[in-house]
Amino acid sequence: MTTQMRASDQDREQVVERLNAAVGLGLLTLPEAEERIATAYAAKYLDDLTPLTADLPGPEPDPTPPRRERGWRRGPGFGPRVLVVLAVLATVIVITHGFFFPLIPLAFLAFRFGPWHRGGWGRPARM
Repeated sequence: MTTQMRASDQDREQVVERLNAAVGLGLLTLPEAEERIATAYAAKYLDDLTPLTADLPGPEPDPTPPRRERGWRRGPGFGPRVLVVLAVLATVIVITHGFFFPLIPLAFLAFRFGPWHRGGWGRPARM
């Protein structure tokens, strides 16, 4: 009974990708790479794949780390200061002209773009 783990097609492909990258970097000549690739495709066990890349440097880490949003983000629409300015303007119009029409669009905007809306004010950014 053997204790070796069998190599999957994905394991073989990963080794072949590393070998191709090594050729691109000038670490292996084309005949060396062809020989190792043929051995990789013929490998039955993971232990057969290890020596094929043992003399190659490890995979390089990605030089640009993934960009993450930090802090708080504003949702769609406008900030709370704009809503306060609109409320003051609506109050002035109601007091000076005596009709309540500006309050209807203001209420709509408050409920559509305010803090109750999904993605409204003060939601933490997705990481």
